[in-house]
Amino acid sequence: MFKQNYSSSLLEEAVDQFSSLPGIGRKTALRLALHLLKQPKENVERFSRSFTNLKNEVKFCPVCNMIADGGLCPICNDRTRDHSLVCVVESLRDVLSIENTGQYRGLYHILGGIISPMDGVGPSDLHIRELIERIKSEGVKEVLLALNTGMEGETTSFYIYKQISSYPIDITTIARGVGFGDDLEYTDELTLGRSIQNRQIFKP
Repeated sequence: MFKQNYSSSLLEEAVDQFSSLPGIGRKTALRLALHLLKQPKENVERFSRSFTNLKNEVKFCPVCNMIADGGLCPICNDRTRDHSLVCVVESLRDVLSIENTGQYRGLYHILGGIISPMDGVGPSDLHIRELIERIKSEGVKEVLLALNTGMEGETTSFYIYKQISSYPIDITTIARGVGFGDDLEYTDELTLGRSIQNRQIFKP
């Protein structure tokens, strides 16, 4: 593969760091690095400081695992939402996708991933035990499983179902407007919103 020759090792290091991000190729990384190089020093320092602060100071909601500035996240703290309904998702990206539909007014539970033996991720690596504790103590009446519809997502949904099916709650899943194997993050808002509105009883 052709390797770009850089006039500066500092520029090459910056390109290497940008290109390590998901979806960023080396050409885009070079454009970003050169763009920052043209910016005032204080702008670049503010830019880099925001990521350092994010990493060092970010906190997570003790209830749903959402990123928060401290204490409960705004969704868990919103008394106008339906606290008896909990939507189980893989990541924060899925929460943002669902919120953008405007069709859901319950709470969330972020697992932090899905079961993936190939990647060494098992049930104990996810926030499943915390979900069970919420069901026991928080008056949850319905759990909506809104995981990605590929094999690993289906496996995770089935595992969670087996763990919580003995509790007196409804266990539902998003309707099949979302095709098998589709990521919620990339599903259009209209389809995702309708899939949530038309959710169905989970059938293992």
